[in-house]
Amino acid sequence: MNDTRMLAAALANRSAHAVLGIVSAVDPSNHAIKVRIQPDNVETGWIPDVGGVQAGNLRVSCPSEPGTHVALLPLEGDGEHLIAIGAVFDTVVTAPVSPSDGQAIQPGTMLIRAGCGAPPTETNGKVGDVNPQAGWCQIGSDGVILGAGNARLHIAESGISLTIGDVTAVFSANGLKVSGGDIQTDQHSLTQHVHLMGSQTTGGPVG
Repeated sequence: MNDTRMLAAALANRSAHAVLGIVSAVDPSNHAIKVRIQPDNVETGWIPDVGGVQAGNLRVSCPSEPGTHVALLPLEGDGEHLIAIGAVFDTVVTAPVSPSDGQAIQPGTMLIRAGCGAPPTETNGKVGDVNPQAGWCQIGSDGVILGAGNARLHIAESGISLTIGDVTAVFSANGLKVSGGDIQTDQHSLTQHVHLMGSQTTGGPVG
């Protein structure tokens, strides 16, 4: 005797539904990808990549990379016409952490970070190395932080600070303050310049 619950489950599995897959090929020019649907590993044809942002003449695009874990949705329930609707973090390709404090991004904060390490491919199965020189942007309640390598720009309500290595420049309502370095033009140094007094020179600046 057939169990109607088993028949219903079998019928549901034959119906087109959302599935997960792994990107196997990328066409950046057409913003299209091929995906190996899991767990059967059947490869799709070229389908639209994960949508970015399109609002009038404003467009944001970030093409997927081979190895990216994506969610696929059948258009109008047709399993032959899939579209990638989003990338998925997992235990292999983890969510990025903030270069600002090394912590996971919390709700209410957005992080865009390059150089996190390419997703694993079928040839090596390993995540690529992190590139510490890559750029990143973090937007949160404490302002906007832009960074790349050892350079960092923090725009906050109280002012703007630029840090490169051990040198920091802070522009606030009190003016511009530079610590750990010098201010130079193509001819003069603020901390090392002297003034001429006839045939003699003054000492360096004081205060």
